[in-house]
Amino acid sequence: MHAKYAEKGLHILAFPSNQFGRQEPGTNSQIKEFAKSYNAEFEMFSKIDVNGDTAHPLWKWLKEQPNGKGFFGNSIKWNFTKFLINREGQVVKRYSPLQDPSVRCLDSTNL
Repeated sequence: MHAKYAEKGLHILAFPSNQFGRQEPGTNSQIKEFAKSYNAEFEMFSKIDVNGDTAHPLWKWLKEQPNGKGFFGNSIKWNFTKFLINREGQVVKRYSPLQDPSVRCLDSTNL
């Protein structure tokens, strides 16, 4: 998806979190190396919390937006929850870990 839509303005930003079954126990460097082994070319940030009192302010904001609320409330239920944000900084849609954002929403009108 990154390679397909990057020229149209899509930027994928990844925020690892160890809050989901402790699936990201490594250091930031180890996580980045692991992602590279899958040819991940998008920007990878440092590991953060996305839920609870220690949640990063960005994730608190994302979850509070009208299109950022999840089906079962505003907490992040599992890794790979995705948010599509338009050029104006508005949350367009929140995707569950199992939803593929490229199926419906990623066309030139949303980028």
